[in-house]
Amino acid sequence: MALSQEEQRLLDQMEAALAAEDPRLANTLRGTSRRTLHRRQATIAGVGFVVGIAALVVGMQVHPVVSVVGFLVMLAATILAVSAWRHVSDEPAQPTSARPDESGKQFMDRLEERWRRRMREDGTDR
Repeated sequence: MALSQEEQRLLDQMEAALAAEDPRLANTLRGTSRRTLHRRQATIAGVGFVVGIAALVVGMQVHPVVSVVGFLVMLAATILAVSAWRHVSDEPAQPTSARPDESGKQFMDRLEERWRRRMREDGTDR
């Protein structure tokens, strides 16, 4: 069901007020997390790498300086991609309020509880 113009206007005002009052919360609610930003950086680095390869190849035909610039662009893009990829893989997928070690412990506790329940239901509890 679509919102009326009045409801949409009120919603936009509330969103603007939230963004002004607490920008971090607004970014979190919008889904622009650090993980998203690092993924975007990795994508930009990939495009930069391809542009660097193109400049490297074109520079062989045009002028050696273009090839050197292409190589430097490739190098910078690679460094950015590796840095962004490390940040993406290091960050937990769950909200930042739960630490990774706590969530892993909770996960293992749930698995153990399920196992115990199954063993009791099967009558093989020892």
